[in-house]
Amino acid sequence: MKASEVFERLSLTIGYKIVNEQSFDVFMLSESKCDFKACIFIDSEKYINSIPSNVTMVITNEELSRVVVNEERGAIITEEPRLFFFTMHNLLSKTEWYTRKQFCSCIDSTAEISKLAEISQYNVIIEEDVVIEPFVMIYPNVRIRKGSIIRAGAVIGGCGFEFKRNQSGIMGVEHVGGVEVGEYVEIQNNSCIDRAIYPWDNTVLGDNVKIDNLVHVAHGVKIDKNVMVVANSGIGGRVEIHENAWIGFGATIRNGIALGKNSRANMGAVVTKNVGDDQAVSGNFAMDHHSFIKNMKRMTGGAITKSKIRSLDLLYITSGFCGKKVA
Repeated sequence: MKASEVFERLSLTIGYKIVNEQSFDVFMLSESKCDFKACIFIDSEKYINSIPSNVTMVITNEELSRVVVNEERGAIITEEPRLFFFTMHNLLSKTEWYTRKQFCSCIDSTAEISKLAEISQYNVIIEEDVVIEPFVMIYPNVRIRKGSIIRAGAVIGGCGFEFKRNQSGIMGVEHVGGVEVGEYVEIQNNSCIDRAIYPWDNTVLGDNVKIDNLVHVAHGVKIDKNVMVVANSGIGGRVEIHENAWIGFGATIRNGIALGKNSRANMGAVVTKNVGDDQAVSGNFAMDHHSFIKNMKRMTGGAITKSKIRSLDLLYITSGFCGKKVA
């Protein structure tokens, strides 16, 4: 599609100018990963050097447009690029040609579905031997593969938390993506798995992922196979968690970061930076686990014995020195 054609259909009233127009297939954030020709927004020069190669149009301001435009990439110039981008997305989300094609939901005959569960009549696929317990809510654009179990009160495919401030208040951002739940996944009681924002995107739980009670998985999160997430944890939007990782009790994972293979975010960790393969982090803000324990020993004057340290191995300290570097 071309921006000029889209804007004509939507009868936009927001001021804009198009320079070197190129066609694109989808909207996405500059940090997103997809194979389609994309339109993004940039409102800060710090993102200029990291524009993905599949971006053909950029919504930006007059000053930054002089840098982003080249032979293969055009710009939509407006005073508030971020607001313009999400306004466009919201308007397009009300059209059939932007959102996913609608179909009647398909539930395999071997699936065990509680009569007290609520499943959308369209755009849901539930494969063989799936178990859906009472008071589960499954929204459109959800696929649950064979052998998975959804425990009581879980919500799969709900609208996530994404809002933008504008002159009239706070604007909600439409969520028109989906959720993919792999084989032999278990989502326990009262956990929420939000659907992705963009129609091309999914929140993904890989095969054999285990999600404990009261866990929140935000929009666009990608969790690889064999990951375990313990109760009361929160995983921010667009996080990537690679296979065999462990998210401990009450951990908080900042949006847009990645946790490597076999990594651990220990109990109560507040993770704000990428975690490498085989790395464990602890504390608030989270740091390398061994450094965390070493600093804790220093702060206590060596009074903590090895046996006590072992018993505290997954504990995070809530006092002011927790996670701080010690001179």
